[in-house]
Amino acid sequence: MATSDVTPAAGSLCPCGRGEPYASCCGSLHSGGAAPTAERLMRSRYSAFVLGLDAYLLQSWHSSTRPQSLELDPQVEWRRLVIEQTTAGGPFDSDGEVTFTAIARTPDGRMEQRERSRFVRDEQGRWSYLDGVAL
Repeated sequence: MATSDVTPAAGSLCPCGRGEPYASCCGSLHSGGAAPTAERLMRSRYSAFVLGLDAYLLQSWHSSTRPQSLELDPQVEWRRLVIEQTTAGGPFDSDGEVTFTAIARTPDGRMEQRERSRFVRDEQGRWSYLDGVAL
């Protein structure tokens, strides 16, 4: 499935890889629910890339580092997310890091994006993406 602002069919597994139905996993966050941990926000952001939800990506980005706009590449087909490590980012933390590899297919073949992302609580106490470092 290419990036296209698509909602998975009822009962479909969430693209984030947790093995849960989309509606009760990242779908609930995409609909306005708060992520309980930095890892869950990271997973919901990956799912947003899979589904082409650029508005959610911007909304979940911390206001101090958020770009004015975001253009997703419709030729990138995100296939799998591997969470390698989490540091802090729990329900009682104010910040955290998630190291991951996202695997995709492009017209040129397989692509991997490995990153250590930083997350903080935003002005409303919700987790937000701050920035990331490519590894």
